[in-house]
Amino acid sequence: MLEDRATAVSSPTQWPAAYPKGYAVVDVETTGLARDDRIISAAVYRLDALGEVEDHWYTLVNPERDPGPVWIHGLTSEVLDGAPLFGDIAEEFAARLDGRVLVAHNAVFDWQMIAREYARVRREAPVRQRLCTIALSKELGLPLPNHKLESLAAHFGVVQQRAHHALDDARVLAEAFRPSLRAAAASGVRLPLLECRPLTEWSDRPVPRQATGGYGGYRSSSWRPSRKRPSCPYPNPGRYEEGKRLKQGMRVAFSGDTSTERELLEDRAVEAGLHVATSISRLTSLLVTNDPDSGTSKTVKARQYGTPIVDEAAFGQLLGDVEPADA
Repeated sequence: MLEDRATAVSSPTQWPAAYPKGYAVVDVETTGLARDDRIISAAVYRLDALGEVEDHWYTLVNPERDPGPVWIHGLTSEVLDGAPLFGDIAEEFAARLDGRVLVAHNAVFDWQMIAREYARVRREAPVRQRLCTIALSKELGLPLPNHKLESLAAHFGVVQQRAHHALDDARVLAEAFRPSLRAAAASGVRLPLLECRPLTEWSDRPVPRQATGGYGGYRSSSWRPSRKRPSCPYPNPGRYEEGKRLKQGMRVAFSGDTSTERELLEDRAVEAGLHVATSISRLTSLLVTNDPDSGTSKTVKARQYGTPIVDEAAFGQLLGDVEPADA
């Protein structure tokens, strides 16, 4: 049972009606951080509308490949060999997520790993919204030295017992999320909810397994067919101007968490005739980010160069009416 922390805010007299009716606090451990990496363990703490814990669940998952950085998560090939495949736990996992907002620390990572695993087994995760506790801590203005889970936990007096163990990380996050949620409700803060769109494209190729559990010994593959984007055929017409249309050839960069998976969002930009830039320069026409105050290198450079910044929703509207390039 979660304990009330000294730093927690007392229960607000009136809970915001727009707040979600339930949450699934999630942590997954993986074989790595790339698109072709796999989940090797998962944990879910189910919370009610007020942040009270209802139950928790944990499972190992056999990734059918090298387990990755064993020195971080401690899960060797021998341990995982007897674990269920993701397809075997997909239904139970879905039941834990169904009808709830997925809560995670750096939620876009956990969501994309989960969505890819469901795509592999030709199913969809029943998640429609996610909430990142990093974004929530920024909304609340918490005085954290950085955005690590350990810093958030220390702020609320939560003691971590086994870092990088999915069940303990989920417990720690649930304990830190509860006072965060109460503080947000007491102050009437809008929760930073983002849409989750299930993935429908996938393509797996076999990845050699390593009996030693080494991290660098397997060959990279992709869950989705790799597509090399052609060069933008249009010249850069310059910077985007507020109130005007995007124009083919404009250089667009992306930063931070997006409700639409990043690659799909970039695909839409390319299809509209825009140039997707991987970095910010004086030639960048526009930066798309949902968190312009994040302090990432891209947002810092955008401010230095005076590059216009819009959020994902505004960019989606602009994509619907892109001006053709000059003949």
